[in-house]
Amino acid sequence: MNYILLSDFALPGQMGYQCIGTTNLGNIIELHDKIIFYLIILFVIVLWFFVQSLLHGSSTIPLSFCHGEALEFIWTVLPAVILCLIALPSISLLYVLDEILHSDLSIKIIGNQWYWVYEYGDYIDTKVVESFMVNDPDLEFGQLRLLTTDNALVLPVFTSIRLLVTSNDVIHSFAVPSLGLKLDAIPGR
Repeated sequence: MNYILLSDFALPGQMGYQCIGTTNLGNIIELHDKIIFYLIILFVIVLWFFVQSLLHGSSTIPLSFCHGEALEFIWTVLPAVILCLIALPSISLLYVLDEILHSDLSIKIIGNQWYWVYEYGDYIDTKVVESFMVNDPDLEFGQLRLLTTDNALVLPVFTSIRLLVTSNDVIHSFAVPSLGLKLDAIPGR
């Protein structure tokens, strides 16, 4: 029996993020919204100056506003300050997303061409599951094309899980958008 939650896939015509499945994704969305808010304000200010200079030309703008050491210092330092203000919360969020102090379960995820291999366990009694994509003619009603597999990765809830992601052939992308998770499976790592 297949259980499909709203957070399993994006709905047709959906704008924005999928349903939040973890607090990490909630923190990502919150940081995104804050940064976009301030970037829109900056965009409006720069656009206003640009339109004013196009409409009125240089006749209404005083010469001290166009040239000067103070102005050049401001428009050099201000973007650097803005980038630092964006970087500080971004770096702290990246650190929190990547930190696992204690994991209850380790899963090794191996990307192969056209399928994934999941190895459950902490190197003792390892269970190996191969997950192949279901072909289009074999899809049943309600199953999603390119997202439905014959063996899905099953994870316990309320458990700290360490994902070890690698690849056997080329770079693959392992992503679960509703969890705020996207990892690159790189050969040899």
